[in-house]
Formats: sequence, C-alpha cells, structure tokens
Amino acid sequence: MRLSIRHTTRYSFTQPVVHALQRLRLTPKETQGQKILDWQMEYENASPELQYEDQHCNTVTLVSVESGASEVVITCHGTVDTQDSAGIIGRHSGHLPLWCFLSQTKLTKPGQAIRNIVRELPDPDEDKLAFLHALSSRIRDWVSYEIGRTGVDTTGEEAAVAGHGVCQDHAHIFIGAARSMEIPARYVSGYLMMDDRIEQEASHAWAEAHIDGLGWVGFDISNGISPDPRYVRVATGRDYRDAAPITGISYGGTEGALRVDIAVEQQQVEQ
Repeated sequence: MRLSIRHTTRYSFTQPVVHALQRLRLTPKETQGQKILDWQMEYENASPELQYEDQHCNTVTLVSVESGASEVVITCHGTVDTQDSAGIIGRHSGHLPLWCFLSQTKLTKPGQAIRNIVRELPDPDEDKLAFLHALSSRIRDWVSYEIGRTGVDTTGEEAAVAGHGVCQDHAHIFIGAARSMEIPARYVSGYLMMDDRIEQEASHAWAEAHIDGLGWVGFDISNGISPDPRYVRVATGRDYRDAAPITGISYGGTEGALRVDIAVEQQQVEQ
C-alpha cells in the first residue's frame, strides 16, 4: 500500500525565546515491510543543526529555534510504501540488547490495577502469542478510549486505575503488563490511515512484544488488531519519552499552545 502523509506541528511560546533546541523524531523507519519513497521536512523560525540515529534506530533531527521567535512551524510530508506482515516486524536489531526491553520505566511500571488486568489471562509460558492477544483485548475492555482525560506524563498504572485513556496509555499498560511476565515489549509511535477520514489531530501509538521464533510483533490495543499496511512506524522506544515526536528545551519562553494537523491517505500505484 502506498501512503501519502503530511504532518504539521505548530507551537507557540508564551514570550519570544532567547534560545531553544528541539529534538524531532518525525522520519519514518526503513524497516521490514516499509520503504520511504520520499520524505521532506520544512521549518518556519527554526533551522536543522544535525541528524543522527539514536539507540533505538530512530532518525532524530536536532533543530534550533531562531532567537526572538514566538512561534515555530514544522511540516513533514512524503510517501511511504507498506506491506502486510500480519504485524510481524521480525528479529531484533538495534543498538540496545533485547533485555533492555524487560525493565520497567516510570510510565510503564505496573501497580495493582495492571496486575488485576493480567490476572486470569492465558499462561504466557504455554502460549505467549495467545497471552498477548488476550492482554490487548482485556486492556481495551478495561480502559475506555477517551480523549482529553490523560496527558503525556500519565503513567500506565494511573490510566488503568482511572479506566480511561488514549492509545499512548493503552500501549504503556500493555508494555508494563508484558514486561511483568518477562516478555520484552516496546512503544511505537507512527501514523495510521483511518478508514473514515483523511485529516487527523494526532499521530498514533501502539506496542510491540518480542516472541521467540517470530521476533517483534505489533499490537494496536486501541483498535484491537495487529498493525496492517495502513500503519507507518516512525519511532520506537522503551516508552513514550523515547519515541516522542518532538521534545526540547527553551530559554526565555515556555511553550504555550500546540496544534497538530495530520493527513494520511492512500495513493494509487501505477502498474
């Protein structure tokens, strides 16, 4: 499937900045079943300084904000070809060993609520794949999808206790639960082509777990499926903070309003 993507992020500062640096993870991965045909990034009131690959094999672009700027606009657009692999990414690769994805982070650390979600699920020692599919289904039933009730700092346990959240929260709960059962798991940020609309107000997030013999396998908890050709992987990490689209520091002004506009649509492929 050929997908055309346009992603615009517009954020303002409470007052003109003296100095600011932004770390962008906005370039899709070149991974199994996914090929970038073209990808461009454009900036208003900011300039790229360098680009590098981080420990998760994410492409990171470091940009500096122009002194005195009150608003920054970053626009990414391009075309990506995807294939259907039933959510299977394959063998582990990268700069971090697999065991790094077994340890909990602040955002994934389970408490009693996540332990209750795991209770009475199939034994992962007998069939890890069956356990993970059952876990995904249980989380979706336990934590309703509600926008505006949680934030980027909400932990998986807090969302499980509250019983509501968004795709980021579903992923953190899944990751924390999987790791508690000694299954390596990681966070994925990216794009999803919606069936009912092109324009979107946020990117998407899901999780991947590592299963012996299969490698990394994706689980979109919020939609109850494994990723298919409508999905584009952009960044991965131990939790949201490793894969956040934009992070940074500023001096002289704090970030105010943030607006994201995303468009994902299928393109016809000429035979």
